[in-house]
Amino acid sequence: MSKQQVFFEDLGTMPYKQAWDLQESLLRKNLMAKSEAFSSRPDKNRRPQTTNYLLFVEHPPVYTLGKSGHEDNILITAEEMNARAIEFYSTNRGGDITFHGPGQIVGYPILDLENFFTDIGKYMRNLEEVIIQVLAEYNIDSGRSSGETGVWLEAGKPGRERKICAMGVRCSRWITMHGFALNVNTDLSYFNFIIPCGIQNKQVASMEKELGRKISMEEVKQKLKQKFEKVFDCEMSYDNGLVVHQ
Repeated sequence: MSKQQVFFEDLGTMPYKQAWDLQESLLRKNLMAKSEAFSSRPDKNRRPQTTNYLLFVEHPPVYTLGKSGHEDNILITAEEMNARAIEFYSTNRGGDITFHGPGQIVGYPILDLENFFTDIGKYMRNLEEVIIQVLAEYNIDSGRSSGETGVWLEAGKPGRERKICAMGVRCSRWITMHGFALNVNTDLSYFNFIIPCGIQNKQVASMEKELGRKISMEEVKQKLKQKFEKVFDCEMSYDNGLVVHQ
């Protein structure tokens, strides 16, 4: 049986709203394929022709609030955000408040989980596993924190817990969007103005801070793609004309 194909594109640096709109358009395309297949096909066992994508992007500074988030976790006023050239969006992903900015690799998988497995919990654990395996390549020991999503360092040591990768997703008819944000060379001072992910008294981390040096973003991206293929048992396709962006 052939592996699922995932179309990859690196969007470079792109404003948050533009990347969000792109995700929504790809999700709608897949939802339409499902609707048309289920309404018109005579063979009920035929699969709809949905397409899997993985997008990488860096965003200019932006705070995003998940649909279950609380604005009390934002410790900065709108005026102060404007003065610091930080955007803000309330989103339709899960989770609370987080930051995206330069030096951070944001990954947006738009997957039809019916092509893989219909288990959102397993999907989240797989995303975490991709990051854990990448960090291990740099001798960064990471793992999960009970009851909390994302990837953590020293999760079981009170006062030392720090999140290095935040996650928040949306899933509609088993089509995913949003995803993960891995702090590579991220300026962590931006997190001082929020309560990251709404979790009190826990810190954030970056690969740069842990290793004491700048990390090649391209190298990390290559490792992310490799581990994604391994964990999700898929194959990347590099048809650069597939996703149109500015």
